[in-house]
Amino acid sequence: MRRLLICLGMLLGLVACAAEPHWAPDDAVAKAHYVSGDPPSITLYTVVSRETGAGGHSGLMIDGPERVLYDPAGTWYHPYAPERNDLHFGITERMRKFYIDYHARERWDVIEQKVPVTMAQAQMIRANAEKYGAAKKSYCANAISTVLKDVPGFEAIHHTWSPKKLSRYFAQLPGATYRVYHDNDPENNSGVLMIQQSDPRAAEIREKAFEEQDGK
Repeated sequence: MRRLLICLGMLLGLVACAAEPHWAPDDAVAKAHYVSGDPPSITLYTVVSRETGAGGHSGLMIDGPERVLYDPAGTWYHPYAPERNDLHFGITERMRKFYIDYHARERWDVIEQKVPVTMAQAQMIRANAEKYGAAKKSYCANAISTVLKDVPGFEAIHHTWSPKKLSRYFAQLPGATYRVYHDNDPENNSGVLMIQQSDPRAAEIREKAFEEQDGK
């Protein structure tokens, strides 16, 4: 019963884009610092209902001098990815996959759209995200569109409350790529709960599954 209630709370949090302010200590943020070594880019993640096609949530990965994940009003959490007001640090490839896996379920797909940016653009987007602060409930697309719309080169982004509209705006950006993640995991997401509890066996299982998927 306790697990059922936890899972129900996670699902409701996903649909409502609920979040609370958090501020990780300096030592945790410094320890989690991660540089991917890839060219600078930003990646929009849009959670979409398979049943209705409605957008459930938006998140933005910013890969610049450091790779971070801006997850306004989100519910995703990992102990190795400390958070400061919706900005998560330590976004390694494994953490990126965990984030996708957390949201992709039987009834939810995850759309991934990536665009190249300059280092200056990446820094400005991150600064805007830090300035915005913790987003209120249901403000996920609102926050990300606000963070992006005034950045030079992002004139295609308009202010919106809709994750689906934000995804359509993002698709108009030069060089935008598109990928959809499907997952037939049941809604109880027990595997995700195990990862949240830092079970190393679960982490290995989920990582292997993603490696096999990428190899297809």
